[in-house]
Order: sequence, then C-alpha cells, then structure tokens
Amino acid sequence: MRRLWIGLTYFVFFILLIAPLSKIVTSAFSGGLTGLAKAIGRPEAMHALLMTGSIVVIVTILNALFGIMLALYLVRASWLSHKIKSLLNSIVDLPYAVSPVIGGLMIVLILGPDSIIGGFLEGTGFKVVYAFPGMVIATLFVTFPLMVREVMPVLQEIGTDQEQAASTLGAYGWLTFRKVTWPMIRWAVVYGMVLTIARSLGEFGAVLVVSGNIMNKTQTATTLVYQDVENFNVAAASGVALVLAAFSVALLLLMEWVKKRKGVH
Repeated sequence: MRRLWIGLTYFVFFILLIAPLSKIVTSAFSGGLTGLAKAIGRPEAMHALLMTGSIVVIVTILNALFGIMLALYLVRASWLSHKIKSLLNSIVDLPYAVSPVIGGLMIVLILGPDSIIGGFLEGTGFKVVYAFPGMVIATLFVTFPLMVREVMPVLQEIGTDQEQAASTLGAYGWLTFRKVTWPMIRWAVVYGMVLTIARSLGEFGAVLVVSGNIMNKTQTATTLVYQDVENFNVAAASGVALVLAAFSVALLLLMEWVKKRKGVH
C-alpha cells in the first residue's frame, strides 16, 4: 500500500509539473535557438519583460518597506487596541480571500477614470488605471500579505526583551531597530522578498483587469503569453513562458538557501 501511494505521488508530480514544463521547453525550442531568440527578441516581448521587471522591482521595495512597518505595528504597537489589530490583520489577509480579478476590479472602481478619485488624478495628468501605476498597485495588492506574514512570526518569537534592554541603555527607536531588531528578522525579510518576486512574476488576473493589456504600453510577460496563446502563437508564448519559468526555478533555489539560513528544515 505504501509503495502504491509513493508511486501515485510521483505520478501526480509528473503530470502536474514535469510534463507541462517539458512541453514548454520543447515548444519553445520547436524552431531551434533562432526561433526562441526571435520569440523573446520581439519588441512586444522585450517591452513586456521590461515592464514585468520594473513592476517586480518597485513592488518588492514597497512590500519590504511597508510590510516590515505594518508587521512591527501589529506586533509591537501597544497603543493600538486589540480590535484595531484584529481589523488590520483581516485587511492584510484580504488578498488571500478574494480573487485577483476581483482585486483588480476594485482598483478600477476606486481609481478608474469614471471614479471621483481617478477622474481627479487624470485631470492633473496622472493616470492610474490602464497605466503603469495601476499595474503596480494591483500587484502590490496581491503580494502585500507575503512580507507581513513572514516577519510577524519572527517578531513574536524573539519577544521584546533585547529591544527593551537597548532602550534602557539609551538607544533610540531607529538605532534599536538597526542594531537589535533587524539582525533577527533580516532572513525573514529576504524570504518575504523572494516570495514577493515570485508572486509578482506570475501575477495575471489583477494586472489584466487594470492594465487593459495594451501591446507595447501596458502589457506584462504573463498577459503577453495569454495573448500569444489566444492568437495560436504557441511557440512564441512558450518562449516567454520559458524565461519566466527559468526565473522561477532560480527563485526556488534561492528560497531553499534562505530557508537554510533561517534554520528552517
């Protein structure tokens, strides 16, 4: 019976992961290296990959800054009541509870050209929806819980004894964070950043809604793959997908290394 379950596990692993990846690789190289280079070197593909990279960098930085800050508030802020902390915790988990498409729709309804806020911003020349800022906001909405949920357990585990001791010795808030708190949470932050990058690379639903998927303007790598498949250009879609898969594998290897540095086995 045990051998049967082990064999079934390997079979499911092969069907869900190895077979699709193998098909992507063979399809990407169906035209040889020249065909792969042509698929990736298209102007729309280069623009989409550059757009994806820009979103990943900005979202990762914002997630690190505001994620650490919110985690500190939820764990350390004694001036926040328990009810407020519970409410903030629920809001943080909102992207887990709703579809990314719904998240994108909420952004369109709040910041779109037909909304009060969106109309005012567009009147000042700052376009949010169907533009780069909206794509960043949509990706940030989807990925925001990742950093908070990585840092919070570490802050709860280490307690406040060392931070209080540093304050007793005259260290102000920023110095206490830099010398005491940061060394203990840095690997959790790195792990959260890796998860944010991985999630940002593969985001599709929310970005598709807020971007409009305009070629050479608001198209990311994932939405380009979707468009290529819709146009039956499977080889080109596989080429772009292969680039994303290669980054994902590299991120998985980095995550394993970070786990070891965190002491997670």
